[in-house]
Amino acid sequence: MKITFYGHACLGLQIKDVHILVDPFISGNEKASEIDIESLKADYILVTHAHQDHILDVEAIAKRTGAVIVSNYEIVTHYQNLDLEGHPMNHGGSWDFEFGNVKYVNAIHTSSFPDGSYGGQPGGFIIEGEHKNIYIAGDTALTMDMKLIPMQTKLDLAILPIGDNFTMGVEDAIIASDFVQCDKILGCHFDTFGYIEIDHEDAKRKFFDKDKDLMLLDIGESFEL
Repeated sequence: MKITFYGHACLGLQIKDVHILVDPFISGNEKASEIDIESLKADYILVTHAHQDHILDVEAIAKRTGAVIVSNYEIVTHYQNLDLEGHPMNHGGSWDFEFGNVKYVNAIHTSSFPDGSYGGQPGGFIIEGEHKNIYIAGDTALTMDMKLIPMQTKLDLAILPIGDNFTMGVEDAIIASDFVQCDKILGCHFDTFGYIEIDHEDAKRKFFDKDKDLMLLDIGESFEL
């Protein structure tokens, strides 16, 4: 499984020959100006919630690639009304896709489209593919629901927001990693704008002091899990 960080909370996953984008917010992110959305491959687009900093490029990429949009019922219905293909899910549900199993799990946040219309309840994803299991928390507060995840899935990676203010900060993300029983963490939702700027070295040190590995990738950087 290859994972690429495209800035903010946007990720690219390659599982076998399938390309998955998560929360594509690129064209509106000045820090991701070197990423060309016209060149990105996408067979599926996973969306955690409807805020603009997670959906800005969904429509353009889906129209160009024909990607299937996977999210909650309300978000998928929104895009189906734009003649885009979607697969609706809701909390606790899972589905076997060609690349592996996806489960839609709880997140504590808000969710509305840029025009203020209802975006359903926010969520996260557990993805099992190529014998690797990852948790994409989405925008969320620390929640006891995270303790349910390791009861069913042994994680190889947890992707957690760490920017604070709108989501968990570093300290809560460390507790979240305890709850999900995963010590390998990829940080996201940080530095994009002033409210969520973090001290990288301090964040890494705090995770290290708890015997955990926090990865903070440069935009466009990839690694193999």
